[in-house]
Amino acid sequence: MSRMTREQALGKLSAGVSADLDACQAILALLARQFDAALRHRSAELADLAEQLTPLLDAMEQRRVQRVSLVRALCGAAAGMATLIAGVAAAQGEQLAADWQALEQLVLECKRLNVRNSALLTEQFSIMQRVLHGEETLYEAR
Repeated sequence: MSRMTREQALGKLSAGVSADLDACQAILALLARQFDAALRHRSAELADLAEQLTPLLDAMEQRRVQRVSLVRALCGAAAGMATLIAGVAAAQGEQLAADWQALEQLVLECKRLNVRNSALLTEQFSIMQRVLHGEETLYEAR
């Protein structure tokens, strides 16, 4: 495998951040659909949405691993994106910083929606278990 130049590495890193921005937008839409499907108890749709989410999340994880590797190769083993961005030329650095900040915010929103969806599904499961198996503490002595 040939070695890449600093510019090539930065281009690959920037392209990965852009791809993650696009993926996050798609994930947000799928999480909204997932919540709606859970509210309406549409299990087939939930399964379909999980199948759509999985490749997006897997690809983001691969890009994250690549990004960490590129940042470390460019800036040292302990470096993070902030270190890399600080060392990039003004115009390119500003764009990368803006994209990185936007990605961080989108990832936080995806995590928030995922927790919301998970809480709903967990509560629905708990209710279903109580309906099917009864309350364990219904006749507990006081």
